[in-house]
Amino acid sequence: MRLLWISAATFVLLTASILAFPITPRLPVENSAFEKIPEVKTQTLPVISEGTSFPLVSAQAAVAVDLTTGTTLYDKNSREKYLPASTTKIITAVTALDFYPQDLVIEVGKVKVEGQKMGLVEGEKIRVIDLLYGLLMYSANDAAEVLAANFPGGRDLFIISMNLKAQQYGLVDSYFTNPSGLDGTTQVTTALDLVKISEAAMKNPTFAKIVGTRELTVKSVDGLNAHRLTNINRLVGEVEGVLGVKTGWTEEARENLVTYLERDGKKIMIVVLGSQDRFGETKELIEWIFSSYEWKEVPLSQGVDYSP
Repeated sequence: MRLLWISAATFVLLTASILAFPITPRLPVENSAFEKIPEVKTQTLPVISEGTSFPLVSAQAAVAVDLTTGTTLYDKNSREKYLPASTTKIITAVTALDFYPQDLVIEVGKVKVEGQKMGLVEGEKIRVIDLLYGLLMYSANDAAEVLAANFPGGRDLFIISMNLKAQQYGLVDSYFTNPSGLDGTTQVTTALDLVKISEAAMKNPTFAKIVGTRELTVKSVDGLNAHRLTNINRLVGEVEGVLGVKTGWTEEARENLVTYLERDGKKIMIVVLGSQDRFGETKELIEWIFSSYEWKEVPLSQGVDYSP
């Protein structure tokens, strides 16, 4: 009877302990219905439609890049070296903008240069900003030479500064021997390098405004010399979203064109070098890009790079 009483008392104590400290069963993590599902990170990238064929262009080199994502949309020999012609003036302008105050007045010296000119006169005094308009809009070789000649240390040091600026912006396959773009045995660039320097240049509001201007008359500070300028980049104001950047032509280089456009929230840079129809082929590439690509959410680890 005593043993029975002790057993009953023990049962009561154990029951009280269990009620006071309830035991929650623990499921294995791998079987838990509440296990956290890893978050899949995505990015918006241009995705080409299935079965899309790449356009054939006469250009020796061509590249189109979606600047927001860094995705190459089209590529033909983009890392091969070719003659830059007047696309050189992009880096000439960047070098000048980094050194000269825009309202600085400089005097035109003796200018002996071939090709396109805005008609600068020896002894004329003109602002740097007006020379930049002539340089970029009208592709004036005399404007390039005047900017270089007035640099501290002269033209040679300006050209050295152009090449230092090229290195600064990662133009690993470019080299410049003159500020205008006239053909030289060692003056070379690549389509990809022109994308890099043009993207950087377009971030400068002054540069972007100049290359997007269609017509302008600039004058010497005394008003006696007037220079009527038209933008020789026909795509500005003609093709939706085109905001610049620079043409180029020499007999050896053939037709070059760097184009920046913004359309439907997209920012695209296109370069064609050594083309037989720079404006027509650039328009063809623009139409092809916006008819062949959709910008979609894809896993972050999925890279996209396209070439014909």
